[in-house]
Amino acid sequence: MAAADSDQIEGAEKQTKGVGAYLASHLREYGLLLALIVIMVFFQSVTEGTLLRAVNVTNLLLQNSYIVIMALGMLVVIVSGNIDLSVGSVMGFIGALAAVMIVNFDQNIYVTIIACLVIGGLIGAAQGYWVAYWRIPSFIVTLAGMLVFRGLSLWLLEGQSVGPFPREFQIIANGFVPDIFPAGIGETLVGIFDARKVNVLALFSGVVTAALIVWMGMRQRARNKAYGIEDEPASFFAARTFIVAAALIFITFKLSTFRGLPNVLITMAVLTVIYAFLTSSTVIGRRVYALGGNQKAAKLSGINTERLTFLAFTNMGVLAAAAGLVFAARLNTATPKAGFALELDVIAAVFIGGASMSGGVGTIIGAVVGAFLMGVLNNGMSIMGIGIDYQQMIKGLVLLAAVIFDVYNKQKQG
Repeated sequence: MAAADSDQIEGAEKQTKGVGAYLASHLREYGLLLALIVIMVFFQSVTEGTLLRAVNVTNLLLQNSYIVIMALGMLVVIVSGNIDLSVGSVMGFIGALAAVMIVNFDQNIYVTIIACLVIGGLIGAAQGYWVAYWRIPSFIVTLAGMLVFRGLSLWLLEGQSVGPFPREFQIIANGFVPDIFPAGIGETLVGIFDARKVNVLALFSGVVTAALIVWMGMRQRARNKAYGIEDEPASFFAARTFIVAAALIFITFKLSTFRGLPNVLITMAVLTVIYAFLTSSTVIGRRVYALGGNQKAAKLSGINTERLTFLAFTNMGVLAAAAGLVFAARLNTATPKAGFALELDVIAAVFIGGASMSGGVGTIIGAVVGAFLMGVLNNGMSIMGIGIDYQQMIKGLVLLAAVIFDVYNKQKQG
């Protein structure tokens, strides 16, 4: 009897140590998720439920769409051990170029979009060339790019705003996916949820996606167990999966009671899935992490580090161009100051999302969560009536705290 009790106590202690060790080694991931939850609960409480109203949830997605799009590319650049300070200016320049082509020269919208994405890629390639093959620090190259493309935007627009855009262009950022389900289903759900209207497609998409996340998580755990790979404790897996699935269903429910799924949300979701797969499950993604972790070792192992750096900046240029199109479509005009200082928000989102200053560390999901964490801070403080001066100071302190946390973790592990 005593032996059995001793075994149970020993097993409990071992499990506790295992949970503690797992928490210590994954503190950044769970800390970020916890921080987002705490901030949302805080602002939801302080604003008396205003933060998570359907219209505010929709605005949160629309207002942060271009930040999320650029954060995907910035994560790749930072993981490779570089940085890009020009993304805000490139975004503004592409928006100005689109406005001039569509409004002033009456060019076809689709031709304009393709041309802008190609030009964005060429801009990124030009900067990547100097960084990769001439070994000029990315800070200097992209700082020069920031000034050059800010000036080009002013020159192209002649110091004035250009707009408005045709409706076909505006729907890139302001359009919504139409509900394909019969109206009778939505009317039935209106009575059940006591809502003014329900977009069935939005709600159905959230439920299906949540179920898919649960299934993929369980399949991954089964695969890890079959190969003897150490996995997260079952309690953590259940809690994390439940929180993510519940949050997804809640957000899509809120969207369904307003105008449905924004077009730009589909764009963000598709890009996030693509880049998450590329960075975690492909050879080129693994090589980018190797490049940022130790460039000399990566070079000696046969990795073409110059080509990877060049491609990282080219990719960043394309995504900055895409963000510029979204930003211009959302404002329905191109302005000389578009994109001003937005590179700071993008970089802050990536660092808050878990990327390391020295490269080699960071995830796509973390960058997206970091971007929305900054968005929740902005929206929450705006609803509370906090001035822009205090907002900037608070965001700066949040970024500093994230960097200090990164340094602390490194010192603790090393």
